[in-house]
Amino acid sequence: MNITLNNDIKGKILDIGGGGEGIIGRLYKNRVIAVDNSQNELDEAPDCFEKRLMDAESLDFPDSSFDSVTAFYSFMFMSTETRKKAAEEMVRVLKKGGEIHIWDVNIINAEKEPFCIDLKICLPEEIIETTYGVMGFGLEQSFEKTKDIFENLNLICVLDTENESNFYLKFIK
Repeated sequence: MNITLNNDIKGKILDIGGGGEGIIGRLYKNRVIAVDNSQNELDEAPDCFEKRLMDAESLDFPDSSFDSVTAFYSFMFMSTETRKKAAEEMVRVLKKGGEIHIWDVNIINAEKEPFCIDLKICLPEEIIETTYGVMGFGLEQSFEKTKDIFENLNLICVLDTENESNFYLKFIK
């Protein structure tokens, strides 16, 4: 799956699950604070943005701290309940009028066999090819369920796209 990202997100950005390849941090550099619950994932990410070991269900930031919040293929690693709590925290730390951007994938089942997605991510200055994979109980997710989580938190969906098994959602607070 090919994904092209441009430099079009404004302001100070919180990136949920931003370790590993650090896609959002690579693109927006010093405007990003990336949080991840895995120190190994943070250590793997490039050093061009701020990285903090933190659980998305309990963010250590004051209310209304960020202009934008992103989650780039990080919800796929969370259970349904964790996604809901993370979404509540994302909305809490987002400023009024701010944006939430989510890129992720529909997962029907990852209980007995790993679910993997191959991505080719085209940034303005580089191309990153990677595979994200998960396995476990309770990791099912869909475009509609993810959209519902945020709309139930009184956000307005201003853009939603779904192709193949991938999706992108943009919300305004």
